[in-house]
Amino acid sequence: MSDDIGKLNMPAVVLVRPQMGENIGAAARAMLNFTLDHMRIVAPRDGWPNPAAVAMASGAGRVLDAAQLCPDLPDALVDCDYVFATTARGRDLTKPVFSPEAAMRDAAKRIKDGQRVAVLFGPERAGLENDDVARANAIVTVPVNPEFASLNLAQCVLLMGYEWMRASSEVTDQTVEMAGTDWAKGQEIEHLSAHFEDRLDEAGFFFPEHKAQSMKINLRNMWSRMPLTRADVQMLHGMMRQMVRWKERD
Repeated sequence: MSDDIGKLNMPAVVLVRPQMGENIGAAARAMLNFTLDHMRIVAPRDGWPNPAAVAMASGAGRVLDAAQLCPDLPDALVDCDYVFATTARGRDLTKPVFSPEAAMRDAAKRIKDGQRVAVLFGPERAGLENDDVARANAIVTVPVNPEFASLNLAQCVLLMGYEWMRASSEVTDQTVEMAGTDWAKGQEIEHLSAHFEDRLDEAGFFFPEHKAQSMKINLRNMWSRMPLTRADVQMLHGMMRQMVRWKERD
């Protein structure tokens, strides 16, 4: 193993005896989607390098170029301090079992503390063998449909990569594209509310008189609940002005 591996700031993705080059390439794409670029390949069935993997990587070729070929799993894990094994099946082995989210949070903490972490992914046909899982410190199990629990290799890598991104970086849960405008300020909302109230008052909307005050309060409350932009406010002013002009033409 290269000495550079000891400086990893991310978990190593270890593909154990992968069978199809296409799946290796797809896994590389999934990794790079989420800033993972350290792959170790253990005894690939069709040899290495694999042209099918390169074709499928589609822009993530640098992950494959830097991938480390290992003859067996012990060699792939020789420098690792903590290893997660992904599996959907019970193994009758006494080990901690993590969700993907919890596993990558734990991985991020360990890596920050200077540990070297790896995540094992098994071959496509049947996944990791018990001998592989026995070499791991913990198991990662994805909550999936128990009647159809099998995940494609690249899908599993993608899922773990997503959780790694969430655990290791700031992820914005929600944002709004403002489309060239800004949120309306309180004074602008107040002016809009007054405009509507005046025009509706002229139209006799606030009837009967003893309910007028509560109707006006409800209207103002409605404006305060609405997340209006300045463009929205301008449009609503324009709508009200146009309706008044249309009324005056009758």
